[in-house]
Amino acid sequence: MRELRIRKLCLNICVGESGDRLTRAAKVLEQLTGQTPVFSKARYTVRSFGIRRNEKIAVHCTVRGAKAEEILEKGLKVREYELRKNNFSDTGNFGFGIQEHIDLGIKYDPSIGIYGLDFYVVLGRPGFSIADKKRKMGRIGFKHRIRKEEAMRWFQQKVSSDGGPWARGCWVHGGLFLTQLLRVAVLPLPQHVVCLHS
Repeated sequence: MRELRIRKLCLNICVGESGDRLTRAAKVLEQLTGQTPVFSKARYTVRSFGIRRNEKIAVHCTVRGAKAEEILEKGLKVREYELRKNNFSDTGNFGFGIQEHIDLGIKYDPSIGIYGLDFYVVLGRPGFSIADKKRKMGRIGFKHRIRKEEAMRWFQQKVSSDGGPWARGCWVHGGLFLTQLLRVAVLPLPQHVVCLHS
């Protein structure tokens, strides 16, 4: 009942304008996920950016299940399985970005171009769906909520455990920075060696 799992993976491409560039960004997400993406609208008018309220400026897609883990693994591989402490939120979720979508294994198409991509992972535990019910909605108890440290520990175990799905030697932590080189130190996470990165 206490084990963490990926509830969903949110993929986002923000173009900042409507039109052809946004349509091409939607094609990128469709190629990656096999799903139809959703367009996001601007909440406010920002004249300096040339954005009008309710104008479509971004496109996003939500993926769940095995496909979410597969796409997340591709994204983490691009980042060399390295995340900073600031990538994790206080509610136990984490996110990161990549600069070129072709790094995920999508073939480059000159008619589409190259887009950056935002990944956001929402973690959960069994029983979290009680907060999403329409009838008889409940609350998630304080002890059952996910904290930042738990999410970091879960990610560390996924990355560095022997035979794990993302098996790798180290995990990057945004903590103490002693030099610009990688240093190895034992943090107060039990039985784990952690790599520190500037």
